[in-house]
Amino acid sequence: MINIRTPEEIEKIARAGKLTADTLSFLAKNIKPGISTLEIDKMAEEYIRNHGGIPSEKGYYGYPASICTSVNEVVVHGIPSARKILKKGDIISLDLVVELDGYMGDSCITVPVGHCNKKMAQLLKATEDSLYAGIKQAVVGNHVGDIGYAVECAIKPYGYGILRDYVGHGIGTEMHEDPEVPNYGEPGHGPRLEEGMVICIEPMITMGSEETYTLRDGWSVVTVDGLPSAHMEHTIAITKDGPRILTMRS
Repeated sequence: MINIRTPEEIEKIARAGKLTADTLSFLAKNIKPGISTLEIDKMAEEYIRNHGGIPSEKGYYGYPASICTSVNEVVVHGIPSARKILKKGDIISLDLVVELDGYMGDSCITVPVGHCNKKMAQLLKATEDSLYAGIKQAVVGNHVGDIGYAVECAIKPYGYGILRDYVGHGIGTEMHEDPEVPNYGEPGHGPRLEEGMVICIEPMITMGSEETYTLRDGWSVVTVDGLPSAHMEHTIAITKDGPRILTMRS
């Protein structure tokens, strides 16, 4: 069932989204060579709780951390670890869901550790551009397929892979709600977008093959060819005036 949110509910999701965005901005400033992903997780949880929020990922189906930290060839759901030390030239995806007063905001950024090479920088830019191409299609009267098609068209010229087993989703009082929002599709297909819907658009893009496998930890999704990947995400409200990004960072 797709939930249609009232203006009051959307404002509550927006407040959760702002805390999500503020947390990611805080973490991005602290990403540097030599830091462990476990340290990032601890910073995230402390920041969220100090601002009245709850890190929703912690305990979700047994997930052990407050944030997903996916480095290089790990596409999504990387578990923070004291043994995973960031190096100059790495890229890391920080995927975060924050609950505030019963409502949730979800966002992801992929950032370089120090400076990354031109190929990595192009992957990051293409992924971000595809996210905003999808957001432009999140308007009343369009369909979910219009969003996926826009993401796909933005990525196609680069020859990158697009994950098909993992997709965007609705959000509100639950982390994952209907509808699913794939990063591929056909215009005019899928659920129709209505005012009051709140969705997460999240391209997960690989430099090579889209084929992945899950590590023995049961969470970390890794590219089969070992090539790096990027993941960008925003929470979006569908309004009569167009898409409203609820997780925009300052």
